[in-house]
Amino acid sequence: MYEGAVQDLIDELGRLPGVGPKSAQRIAFHLLQADADEVARLVTALTEVKAKVRFCDECGNVAQAEKCRICADPRRDHTAICVVEEPKDVVAIERTREFRGTYHVLGGAISPIDGIGPDDLRVRELMTRLASGEVQEVIIATDPNLEGEATATYLSRLLRDVGVMVTRLASGLPVGGDLEYADEVTLGRAFEGRRRVDA
Repeated sequence: MYEGAVQDLIDELGRLPGVGPKSAQRIAFHLLQADADEVARLVTALTEVKAKVRFCDECGNVAQAEKCRICADPRRDHTAICVVEEPKDVVAIERTREFRGTYHVLGGAISPIDGIGPDDLRVRELMTRLASGEVQEVIIATDPNLEGEATATYLSRLLRDVGVMVTRLASGLPVGGDLEYADEVTLGRAFEGRRRVDA
């Protein structure tokens, strides 16, 4: 549609996850109208993140050293591992300030439709971590969708005979949600996880 470099930029932006053609076009034109310094800062940030950021050797979270700040922190409880799909899930859980253990990032979820099986995830690395005998609890915190449920089921079966307690994050109706908008899985989980109310 556009000439040369502009269309190339729109095409590259459109390859980013969650960025559709219209968003890619808006971002491209924003960058064209931005100051050269603003664009230079963006280019520097992109270059530096590729040069400096890696994945933690222990848990798979993003890091700038061999270990991420969580794995390197001696105050963390290394007897509990929370298994998540992506590094962004670590950030979400950390925001709650409820969990003081460590994490294990799988790098995705089992999805046969997308050709992703257990061997494509960091499951072997998890089993290696559990072999030390230090871990007492594995908390499975995969997404409550089809792929996340398949991954949770696979992991719970795999870890059944390892000698650690395996738990799954509770799920159900969100605070402030309406019953009529809840899907069947969410409602079913809410019924399973119901608690007694003492007056």
